[in-house]
Amino acid sequence: MASVAPAASAEETELTLIHHGKPIVLSFAQDATLAELSRKVEEELSIPLANQKFLVGSKLGLQKPPFKDPSIALSTLVSKKITLMGSTTAEVFSLNAHITAAHAPRRPGPIKAATPARNTDRKKLQEEAQYTFQTLRPLPYLPNPERSLRFLERLRDDAGIKAAMRSHKFSVPLLTEMDPAMHTTQESRTLGLNRNQGEVIELRLRTDAYDGYRDYKTIRKTLCHELAHNVWGPHDQNFWTLCKQIEREVARDDWRAGGHSVGNQEYYDPNGEEEEVHDHGGWTGGEYMLGGSGQGTQMLTSSAGGSVPVGNLSRRDILARAAEERAKRGRQADEESKRAEDGTAN
Repeated sequence: MASVAPAASAEETELTLIHHGKPIVLSFAQDATLAELSRKVEEELSIPLANQKFLVGSKLGLQKPPFKDPSIALSTLVSKKITLMGSTTAEVFSLNAHITAAHAPRRPGPIKAATPARNTDRKKLQEEAQYTFQTLRPLPYLPNPERSLRFLERLRDDAGIKAAMRSHKFSVPLLTEMDPAMHTTQESRTLGLNRNQGEVIELRLRTDAYDGYRDYKTIRKTLCHELAHNVWGPHDQNFWTLCKQIEREVARDDWRAGGHSVGNQEYYDPNGEEEEVHDHGGWTGGEYMLGGSGQGTQMLTSSAGGSVPVGNLSRRDILARAAEERAKRGRQADEESKRAEDGTAN
């Protein structure tokens, strides 16, 4: 871009142009015309005639070569604002180079090895929906039942437990928590119960004082014990062989290596004065159902005797809801599998 011209003599006319927001002063003879302005812009600013446009005041407006009236005297334009629009030869060359580079074919880079598609194990999804705990139920009358529900959910979703359930084809209609007060005597504490070979499994989740939860791995081991009662009732050699097998399978397939605390609660540490027992064998018969108190309060009768208030839950309800839940989980598994397959195909 040309530098500002030296001060004009009395016989010269100075004209100020605005180009790219900056003023440029050019000097001309007194009788110079619009055509001479164009030639000087080409010579001193390197803007070709074809690229030049002049916006002159409000009356003349836009002017560009070849002008309609190239004889207009520049002396009549001194007081007007003149904006020069146009690119220099260097600017045009640079722009064309960028355009050419952008459209040039690119050399292909090294071919990357194809990543194998992640196959969806549809059979596994279906089995996990079928072989599981269909209903989880904390005791609503104990403190913080939502915390117990999270504990039961963690047991249900434990990778080791899920693998063992699929392997042995265990489907349990109801997994619930046990009220410590109803299963504690001076001689022993019961940790779990299994009714009618897996119709209902109860687990002792809480401490005796209801102020915390027991160790997760201890409860999970109790659950393994109760799952073995789905096949064998008495504590005979058959039962213990299966129980130890399930424990080994759960530990082997627990890829997340569980065992952390739930809710940062304190854990029960037996003091040795009372013996802890998993149970007294799988129990059969009886009704895990609602009983009426005559005053509209719903009661739950458990294996240990005694009743506690709960929501509507009868044996028929348990089985019906379990069937509904299995069907629902099966549909969900099919939908998830289909979505995963569609995503792989895309």
